[in-house]
Parts: sequence; structure tokens; C-alpha cells
Amino acid sequence: MAGDLFGDDVPAAQPGGTTGPVPLAERLRPRTLADVVGQEHLTGPDGAIGRMVAAGQLSSIILWGPPGTGKTTIARLLAEAVGMRFAPLSAVFSGVADLRQAFAEAEKMAAAGKRTLLFVDEIHRFNRAQQDGFLPYVERGTVVLVGATTENPSFALNAALLSRAQVLVLHRLGEAALGTLIGRAEAEIGQRLPVTDEARASLIASADGDGRFLLNQVETLFSVTIDAPLDPAELAQFLHRRMPVYDKDRDGHYNLISALHKALRGSDPQASLYWLARMLVAGEEPLYVLRRITRFASEDIGLADPQALVQCLAAKDAYQFLGSPEGELAIVQACLYCATAPKSNAIYAAQKAAWAAARETGSLAPPANILNAPTKLMKDLGYGAGYSYDHDAPDGFSGDNYWPEEMAPAQFYRPVDRGFEKRIAERLAWWDDRRRERGGE
Repeated sequence: MAGDLFGDDVPAAQPGGTTGPVPLAERLRPRTLADVVGQEHLTGPDGAIGRMVAAGQLSSIILWGPPGTGKTTIARLLAEAVGMRFAPLSAVFSGVADLRQAFAEAEKMAAAGKRTLLFVDEIHRFNRAQQDGFLPYVERGTVVLVGATTENPSFALNAALLSRAQVLVLHRLGEAALGTLIGRAEAEIGQRLPVTDEARASLIASADGDGRFLLNQVETLFSVTIDAPLDPAELAQFLHRRMPVYDKDRDGHYNLISALHKALRGSDPQASLYWLARMLVAGEEPLYVLRRITRFASEDIGLADPQALVQCLAAKDAYQFLGSPEGELAIVQACLYCATAPKSNAIYAAQKAAWAAARETGSLAPPANILNAPTKLMKDLGYGAGYSYDHDAPDGFSGDNYWPEEMAPAQFYRPVDRGFEKRIAERLAWWDDRRRERGGE
């Protein structure tokens, strides 16, 4: 059991050329696809990988998922399951010369009747030109490409490469899968993990879906003598705290801000506060989050509650005045105000419609009656002729036409029947009635 599960039963090489004990995560590496936990939607009989293995035919795939979810393991087991040669590369440590060598070796093996599964870890780290280099070898069938990435393939990989590979999404490991890994570790070591049930649950939660991280923590606990089972507080002192997985300029960044925006739009203040906390605890720039909430105040609330934008701008001032962590409370206030405010996207819809009309109508001139006439020539040309000064009307409303003569009046802004916009809708209806009475339409 102590050997490399995918090679000869010899000690694993350690940094510096020495040998030593094989890490627990390596010793527990699954021997078959059925042993892989948490990815049954792919590896099961009805999953994409399960169907490929059953047919004995692999197509090129991209495995997209968080760290520690089994991407490398699945690639190795795929090659074994269909009798292919496994050739691993890491985009972090490999360059053009390594790729050329890998393709040359694959061509030699193909000539000898042996197909090659080329596994490229962190494939998104190859630049566009390097990614293009895979295409002819994939198209000719010289290699079956299996790429692994933690980044969104839509943004990280060439469209040409994506068109030749199926993207399979791996899930972060859930509590049950992580619990299974702990059970396997206990069976391998021959003793129970020295923690209480509550600490065991805390350990699983701290892994944040990463099986490799969990097994490394388990190995640390087994490496020392612990007299009595550790409770959650003692476990936290014993192990280093794991920071949430979150890349401020990558998928974590965009996924969480999207979740926050959707929760705000759905008027769920509790979920909104959770996603806000996830971002700020992970180290997101507070003003970035507040900028997005401020945009939300105009896009999804607008005039249904005009105070939403005021709250966001006040939160900006408060945060800039107080800094972190004290000023973050003002961001929380803006977040909860927006989550609980009446919603309307009427301003957003009006902007898009008005912008589209402006592009379509080009340079139509305003009607002459609403143009200023500072010179005699302009007066002679009819500028300002017939203009009605609204404040001179008995009710402060003239009902004049303000549209280009070549264009019929349009309705871009349609207030909703919620919040303050309900009052605006009543006001607009009153003006429309007066305009019809006075022949302004």
C-alpha cells in the first residue's frame, strides 16, 4: 500500500533527490474510477467518462474544477481503463520544447500501435499560440488531449481548442465525499482520527471541498501523539487556518459578485449578506464590492426607491473616512438597504431603449419651438417661435411637443407599480392626460 499506485512499488522521490515516506494523499489515490469520490456524475455508468470507458473510446476533454477534486487522478485512471499510454505535462513547468518532445514520442508510439493520452495540468497557463500547437495532433489523433484547469475554459482557452474538446465540470467535494476520504485514511493508518465528532465536522468544513488539502491535514494529525481527542477550538490551534479559495481576478471573483447581485435582485437580504461576507472575508477590495452595489442601486432599484443610490454613496464616504474594518459596516448597511428596497429596472430598460433610438435616428434636429434664438437671423428662421413657457401655464404644464418633427413620440421609461415609481407613474399619467387635452400629441 505504501507505493505509487500508478507505477512501481518504490519510495517516492523527495526534493533534493532523497527518498522518504509516500504522502498519505498519494497512498490513498484511487485505483479505479469507481474509487473516485464526489464525481459520480462523470464517472458513473451514465456519466460522460463512464460512457467513454464502457465504449473503450476516449475523446479529448477538458476537466474543469476546483483544486483537490481529482482531475489528475481521473486522467490517469482513464488512460489505464482503455489501455492508453499516459503522458503527463504541467503547463507551469513546460515550454515549447517539452510539447514538441511529447508530440514526437506520441507519434512514435502511434506508429507502434500504442495510443497516447496527453494530460496537461493547468492547461490555461499555456498562451494562445501554444494552445494552437495542440490542434494538428488532436485532429490527426496522435494524442487524446485531457487538459485540467481551475479557470473558466470559456475565457482561458482558445475557441479552436474548445471546439475539439468536451468540457467536463468537476464539483467541489461535499461533506459525504470528504468524510469518505477520512474513513479511508483511518483504515490506511489503522486508527481513528484523534478528534471529537464536532472537530471532525470542523475539519471537513475547513477543507472547502479540497480532498488533497483534507488528507494533508489528516496526515498532520496522525503524525503526532495526541493524548485526548481534540475539540474544535483545540483543532483550530493545532492546524493552520485555511483561507477561502478566492482569486480576486478570476472565477471566484466573478462568481461571487454575480451571486451577490442576484441575491440583491431577488430581495433576499440574508443571502446577500452571506455573499458579501464571503467576498470581504476572502480579501476582496471593499470599494469594488460597493461600486457593484452602487451600480445595482441604479440598475435594479432606480426610482422605485431613490434613496438606495444615496445610501450607497453615503457608504462610500463612510468607508473612505473610517477604513477597514469599521467602515465595512456602512457597506453592510448599503447592501441590506438595497436588498430590502422595492425593485425596478425601468431606468436600465429606458437607457437601453433611448440609446438604441438615438443610434437609429442619427442627427434629427430638435423642433424649432424649443430652440434658443439669441440672434435676429435665428429668430427670422423660426427658432423659438411658439414656445410655451411652462411656468406661465395655470398648472405649470404646457403640453408642448419636444420631439423632432420627423420622429413620433416614444416611450422609453415605463415606471413599475412599486415603491416611489408608483407615484411617478401616476404623475406621468396625469401629464399624458393634460397633453391629450391640449393637443400636444
